[in-house]
Amino acid sequence: MKHALRSALCCVLLLLSAPALADSVIIGTVSSADDKKPLQDVVVTATSPNLQGEQVVVTDANGNFRIPQLPPGVYTLRFDKEFFRPFTRSEIPVRLDRTVRVNVQLLPESFAEEIVVASSGSGAPPLDFGAIGRSISDFFGGRKNASPPPPPPPPSNPTAAAPPPPERIAALSPQPFSDMYFKSYGVNPTIDTEEERFSTFSVDVDRASYALTRGYLERGALPDEQAVRVEEFVNSFDYGYKSDPEAPFSVHVEGFPSPSRKGYHVVHIGLKAREVSRQQRKPAHLVFVIDVSGSMNIENRLGLVKQALRLLVDELDERDRVSIAVYGSTAHPVLGPTSAARKHELLAAIDRLSSDGATNAQAGIELGYAMASEHLIEGGINRVILCSDGVANNGITDADGIWERVRGQAARGITLTTIGFGMGNYNDVLMERLAQVGEGNYAYVDKLEEARRIFVQNLTGTLQVVAKDVKLQLEFDRKAVARYRLVGYENRMLAKEQFTDDRVDAGEVGAGHSVTAIYEVKLREPTDTFATLRIRYKAPQGGDSRELEKHLPSSILRPAYGRTAPPTRLSYVAAAFAEKLRGSYWMRTLSWEQLHALWEELDEPLRERPDVRELGSLIRKAQALDRRTDRFEQLAPVVSMDFDRVPVIK
Repeated sequence: MKHALRSALCCVLLLLSAPALADSVIIGTVSSADDKKPLQDVVVTATSPNLQGEQVVVTDANGNFRIPQLPPGVYTLRFDKEFFRPFTRSEIPVRLDRTVRVNVQLLPESFAEEIVVASSGSGAPPLDFGAIGRSISDFFGGRKNASPPPPPPPPSNPTAAAPPPPERIAALSPQPFSDMYFKSYGVNPTIDTEEERFSTFSVDVDRASYALTRGYLERGALPDEQAVRVEEFVNSFDYGYKSDPEAPFSVHVEGFPSPSRKGYHVVHIGLKAREVSRQQRKPAHLVFVIDVSGSMNIENRLGLVKQALRLLVDELDERDRVSIAVYGSTAHPVLGPTSAARKHELLAAIDRLSSDGATNAQAGIELGYAMASEHLIEGGINRVILCSDGVANNGITDADGIWERVRGQAARGITLTTIGFGMGNYNDVLMERLAQVGEGNYAYVDKLEEARRIFVQNLTGTLQVVAKDVKLQLEFDRKAVARYRLVGYENRMLAKEQFTDDRVDAGEVGAGHSVTAIYEVKLREPTDTFATLRIRYKAPQGGDSRELEKHLPSSILRPAYGRTAPPTRLSYVAAAFAEKLRGSYWMRTLSWEQLHALWEELDEPLRERPDVRELGSLIRKAQALDRRTDRFEQLAPVVSMDFDRVPVIK
């Protein structure tokens, strides 16, 4: 009853306010600057100080758009479409009961120059389109990969009549996708064991960075170096570890002489968590929080979300419940807790999802947690799954405001998984951080096959945690090891003292998940053992930590790369691929051709596995695209130092 009264009141208020909105409209056509053809599915976003939130529309098959019922004021329009450079036009005056026409030509990503032309419409002054691009500040400590020039100041008399402006030409940013937010954590240095013999880090089973990189390369571009996290490349492959039914983890270690660093050995350390069968998996309440804002309509992002959810529904059973909430400018529930056995209802709700509005991510996350909390399954899996491009232009302006809430919900047993979609207008920093604080995992879906891997092949591991706050520590024997370097895990590094501090959060590991780490070590002399591996973890329900210890014998070090097990070699190829993509100093001596040759040395059955075959293809794509000069060529004559220990130069 209250809801009906509220709706009626809203309708009355809307009718009362209608005269003020009347017929103020922005219309226009978007076409390609290349062939002048109209562009369909361009996302047009209107903002103004006089407008609450944003107005988002999408161009039709003829490239036309219409934004009606606008309050008078000065507007900014943003135009976004996959494979075209984004464009922002500011200082557009909109008067009461007037129509303004804004025609725009977007430049394809491959062009070296941008040409933007505008024309005026019914009763509207001509508009100056000298402004191209937009200025966006760093977001949550991340950096976007393009910095277009700021717009020029508005004309002194914007309402005066004037002839159409000339075409404007400006140089483009070298980066191919706009508004991609990443954060650099540097590159680990080589450490002398006389200075520090302990190496400690939190585990990470995510693989979003690898899928993001694949998305770049498949679109003909190198990834932003800051987008590359080596450990997520390494952990993207199955190395065939066997689990130990009598222990929480099995350990697999092997080493060989480094193909890229003379005098060093590569040490591969793999952990495999215990398996849990599908029948043994706990019942789950999954609350999907889905971004349906205008940006999710680009490149069919929402369509891919819906396909992924359909795959998941087929894998759940009568023990499980699914809820769905969406957010655009506001958040609202779409489906309350529904048994997965009622698949037709779930699929119908998924099919009804459509894109609209701004991006109030905080409202969506809070609604998801409220729904999960109200229908908590004691002793079961309670998971909020955020599906988004990570863009938050309404609601969240400072992510620090939600960390404590996310962390508190995780302590109650409601964990958070983030799944990213989209290339361009994507915030990797926010999505990764939310998953870390929410004690879940972070994935990126660039194509349906990746969704199948997450929701079908690895469903139990994705949902059921078997160990939390998992930390690894290697203590190197100074008599055996002179120097070492952990390859990757830069944003998971811990101080030696934090290993035994149960107050320090660390990574979560799902059933059957594996974790792999790569070290480079420089040996002094042969000894029985060269290091001691310690694993510290908590049970899924929390409590005090438990610790496992394993001595690493020198006998695991093989005499040559070719004498090593093929899966171990695969892990090195994956790590080296990531190192080259992020411009690591430590990979300066290994060429793309040599890297591909190492891939070719994998045994044929392994090379023919689809994911490994794809890795070889991506290496070739990166080789063809890489036009970077060697930033380290001039270091030797300028700097006198031990190059085994110099950190990366950025």
